[in-house]
Amino acid sequence: MGITARGVGLLVAAVVLLGVGFRFAYPELTLLGAAAGAAVGYAALVAAWRPRLTVTRRADPDRVARGEPASMTVTVRNTGRLRSANLLAEDRCGERTVPVPVLRLRPGRDTEVRYDVPTDRRGVVPVGPLRVTRRDPLGLVALARPYGAAVPVWVHPRIHPLTAVPRGSGRSLDGRVDGVPHGSITFDSLREYVVGDELRRVHWRTSARVGELMVRENVDTSLPRLVVLLDNRAAAHPQRIGGVAESFESACEAAASIVTAAHRADLPVLLLLAAAEPAEPAPVTTPDGEADGALGPLDRLAAADLSDDGDAVRAATTRLRQDRLGDTLIFLTGPGGRDELGHVGALRGAYPSVLVGVFGAAEPTPPGTAGLVVVDAADGAQFAAEWDGVRRW
Repeated sequence: MGITARGVGLLVAAVVLLGVGFRFAYPELTLLGAAAGAAVGYAALVAAWRPRLTVTRRADPDRVARGEPASMTVTVRNTGRLRSANLLAEDRCGERTVPVPVLRLRPGRDTEVRYDVPTDRRGVVPVGPLRVTRRDPLGLVALARPYGAAVPVWVHPRIHPLTAVPRGSGRSLDGRVDGVPHGSITFDSLREYVVGDELRRVHWRTSARVGELMVRENVDTSLPRLVVLLDNRAAAHPQRIGGVAESFESACEAAASIVTAAHRADLPVLLLLAAAEPAEPAPVTTPDGEADGALGPLDRLAAADLSDDGDAVRAATTRLRQDRLGDTLIFLTGPGGRDELGHVGALRGAYPSVLVGVFGAAEPTPPGTAGLVVVDAADGAQFAAEWDGVRRW
C-alpha cells in the first residue's frame, strides 16, 4: 500500500491541526485535524478492498523464431458482485507495460486486450502478471496487486536450412567403424534375455558361460550421434553491439539449425552448453521433445546466456572425453574461443568427426589449427551456406 503525495500532505496537515488544536485549545482546528485523519483512514480502507478478478492468457504462439510475429491475449473477468470502480490495470510484457481497461467493469463481465509480443531478440519474454492498482475516490492511497501467473513466450534463434547431416561413423565391440554404408548394423552389447526376444539373437557362447540366456544388442552405425557444444563463455564473445554479443547470437542460430536438421533426419543429437546448469549433460532428445520435464533444445537455446566461467570449455571437453556421448562433435564459439581449440582438438581420438564453427572473428582462423576443420562465419546464415562443403569432414 502506498500513500500518494496528496495523502501525505493531508496526513501531515491532520497531525499539525490536531497538535495545534489540542495545544492552544482550538476545537475547530482539532475537528479539522480529525476530519483529515479520518479521510486518510477511509481512503486506506477503500484501497485495501480486494476486487475479485480472474485473469486468463493465451499466447499465439508461445514459441516462435526470432523475428516471427507473436501475440498475447489477456482476458480479465469481474467475478465479484460489485462494479470494479477506481481500478487501473497494466500488463507486463518484457520491459514494457500495456494498459488494460478494467475501470467500471460490471459484475460478470469481462474485457479483452490483444497486443504484440516483441520478438526482435532471442530470449524468453516474460508476460504478466497483471498489475491492478486500486485508488480511493480522493486519490489519497493507492494499492497495487498482481493478478494471474506470468506466461513465458520463447523466442528461438533463427533456423537456417542445412542441406545434409554428417555421414555415419561409430564404435562397437566389434571394433571401430567409420563411414558405414547406410542400413548396416553392428554388435554393440549383451543383455539378459526377456520374454519376446528373438531366439536367433541369443549369444549361445556367452549364455553357456554365465549360465543364463544373453541377447545381442545391435546398433545402426550408419546413423551418427551428433554432439553440439555451444561455447557460452563471455570471454569467447567479447564484442558487443548495443549490449548484445552478436557472435553468440550467430552461434545459437547455427546450433538451432544443426539440431533441427538432425531432428528432421531422425538422428540422435545432444546439445551441450559449455557453462550449462546442471553440470550433467541433458538426455538425447529432439527439438520438440521433452524428456522427464526437461526443456527441448530450442527452448534451452532461447534461454541460453553468457557465463563468466572461463574454464567451462576445459571442463566440458573433459566430460566429453570421459563419456564419449557420440561420434560427431560440433563446437561453436566466438573469436575469443580460439584459444581453447587445443582442448577440442584433443577429442579427435574419442570423436572421429570434429568440426569447429567460429563466428564474428575479424581475421580467419589459421588453417590446420589443432588439426581441426574450422569454419569461419560472420553469422548463422553464412555457416549454413558453407555447411554442405564441410559436412563430410
